[in-house]
Amino acid sequence: MENKLPTSDQNFVESLIPQRFPFVMVNSITEYSENHLISGFEIKEGNIFVQDGIFQASGLVEHQAQSVALHTGYKFYLLGKEAPTGYIGAIKSFETDVLPKIGDQLKSEVTILNEMMGVTLVDIITKLNGEIIAKSQMKTVIM
Repeated sequence: MENKLPTSDQNFVESLIPQRFPFVMVNSITEYSENHLISGFEIKEGNIFVQDGIFQASGLVEHQAQSVALHTGYKFYLLGKEAPTGYIGAIKSFETDVLPKIGDQLKSEVTILNEMMGVTLVDIITKLNGEIIAKSQMKTVIM
């Protein structure tokens, strides 16, 4: 597989995270660096986190966590290694102002604040049409 960014190759993106359909909440990578990633996700009808046409806050949290997993997975891909399984260790904060709806395209920016012994502390902001709609800080843990 080629690793040119940006990419919205769904098979490639899914190969970088442990989640599988119908639980995949990322479908593109726009930017990557050692401490940064921008992911994307289009909310489609039938998504398990959509209720009455609205993508729920729990879906936003999962999208953000999978964006972190995407950062880790892409890093391992560049090293020629298989992506590890990870988990949300703790959510320090989560705020949302707007819940997106079917057809909306989310963009999330992950900033790695600290990474030590498989535990990663991150800030994540999610935008819709250039406006911040959600912010969180969480720790993820690699198995």
